[in-house]
Amino acid sequence: MTNKPVENASENASESPLTPLTLLGLGAMGTALAEAWLTAGHPLTVWNRTAARADALAVRGAAVAPTVAEAVAANRLIVVCLLDDASVDDALAGLDLTGKDLVNVVTSTPGQARARAAWAARRGARYLDGGIMAVPPMIGVPAAGPYVFYSGPSELFEEHRAVLAAPAGTRYVGEDAGYAALHDVALLSAMYGMFAGVAHAFALVRGEAVAPGDLAPMLSDYVTAMTRSIAGTAEQLESGDYTKGVVSNLAMQVAGKGTLLRTAEEQGVSAELLEPYFRLMERRLEVGSGEEDLTGVVDLLRR
Repeated sequence: MTNKPVENASENASESPLTPLTLLGLGAMGTALAEAWLTAGHPLTVWNRTAARADALAVRGAAVAPTVAEAVAANRLIVVCLLDDASVDDALAGLDLTGKDLVNVVTSTPGQARARAAWAARRGARYLDGGIMAVPPMIGVPAAGPYVFYSGPSELFEEHRAVLAAPAGTRYVGEDAGYAALHDVALLSAMYGMFAGVAHAFALVRGEAVAPGDLAPMLSDYVTAMTRSIAGTAEQLESGDYTKGVVSNLAMQVAGKGTLLRTAEEQGVSAELLEPYFRLMERRLEVGSGEEDLTGVVDLLRR
């Protein structure tokens, strides 16, 4: 397919009430973002290292830039959705970013995001960092609940809020460029902890005449009910009183862990997903009060 010529969309912005933008990166997530912006009517310029990935978007009206330099030059608003932080370095090395607004939704650490913000500032660009809390099929589907954390200058976020909200909801979390990544990784870390518990639960019944499909709704309901304790944990951390509103205290839970470990042994299941947390509980009992909740474990994790 012949690439559509790349015009300076910023110069033609008066022809459209919607903000023109450039998107760098057309993996699964990048393509989903591009499709959502095109559906919303935003003039869109795209670039991808493997040019063929842009063919379907070109049919829908996207301008396909043959080089990343031309893609960056086409618009003031540049959204980066590449593989990782190193890919951003590779793609944008040596390019003039003066006067550009760079929105980076590459998954990164808070430190990487802060370094990227400083890197952008040295090159004359304004910078927003983003953390996408969705998988590609959710993008452009409001009912699925996708959203993106954003951090950086509040005025920059407000200026581009409407265009950023086209693919997914927006949640601004602060001026510190690292806060989007921080919130992103905090939520993902909790997710993997949940997955670990669910994996252990299924492993316990795996060798029995208990169908996983029968356990699933009970497990889902129980895990959902347990999430109600999250707000209480936050209140305890903010107040410093870990005994407030305790239902099952630390001493009782440490005493009861033996039953969980013996059950795993009886069922021939490794307890490696549970033991690290139990060790933290025991350590907290040694230095804290048995009347506390489990909140004190948070303090043990801080180095």
